[in-house]
Amino acid sequence: MKGRHTFLLLAAMLVLFLVSLAVPWHSFASVLKQDGNLGTAILLELRLPRALLALTYGATLGACGAAIQAIFANPLASPDLTGTTSGAALGAVLTAYLAGFSAPLALSVGSVLGALGALGLLLTLAGPRAETATLLLSGLAISALAGALTTLALALAPSPFAFYDAYDWLMGSLVDRSLGQAAFAALPALLCILLLLRLRAPLDSLTLGEEVAEAMGYDISSTRLWVISLTALGVGACVAICGAIGFIGLVAPIFARKLSAGHPGRAIVPAALIGGALLLAADLITRTAPLGRTLPIGVVTALLGAPFFLWLVGHMRWRMSR
Repeated sequence: MKGRHTFLLLAAMLVLFLVSLAVPWHSFASVLKQDGNLGTAILLELRLPRALLALTYGATLGACGAAIQAIFANPLASPDLTGTTSGAALGAVLTAYLAGFSAPLALSVGSVLGALGALGLLLTLAGPRAETATLLLSGLAISALAGALTTLALALAPSPFAFYDAYDWLMGSLVDRSLGQAAFAALPALLCILLLLRLRAPLDSLTLGEEVAEAMGYDISSTRLWVISLTALGVGACVAICGAIGFIGLVAPIFARKLSAGHPGRAIVPAALIGGALLLAADLITRTAPLGRTLPIGVVTALLGAPFFLWLVGHMRWRMSR
């Protein structure tokens, strides 16, 4: 990716981050004018954590999506379509409502284990280089199973309000999160992205085939294991705090590969930048809901990402039929 593209993506992400802190401006300016301390508290305790989580979660989904698409050699592989986010949400719900551990660390561990289980099951069912149909069917089956088990766990939970309490995990939300929670998600997410960057060379070599990559000296089995583990770590930590958010991990890497000349390893950085910008933009859209209503950010990303997904499937089918 050229330096100019990196600069433009960074600039766009920074602008969206600053806009996220300022919007809606009129109410914020009014509070600042009347009470500066209260305005500062709103900025630091409400808006800053929300913007940081959108940036962190989006970047993690983008980077992990690029890595997953590389190891499966399929542009339709993403954390949500492979069942990773559904598995992470299931792990969080089981940990909180059946095991009774609701601390952030416990939720993160549960989410990571759930994500690992989903990715491991996908690799078992579909194989490392699955065809599009096999990958989609396996991912949909795992997502459906995880969703059903999540509903069952909530139905069996001791609390009669479990469904309402788990709404954030099921639909995704960045509202009312603290700086501590933002940091708790950001640290493993940042570690995940940095370690994925160290795998750029072997991921790029996979475009030549596994045999060629191994002949070049790369341990593909180890690379695949690292990608699955890091994806589970990064996505699981974010899901534990914000819930399941879809389609960012699908859309961002596809656009990023256009900037990296089709190299999946080099697409990790632009995919992270695009993912962060997309989730910041989606969060801004949620603020257009009528006053007093909450629009889950997972609904917004699904409404925007589903048409793109359908177009992508149709485009791939058209290319195969030529």
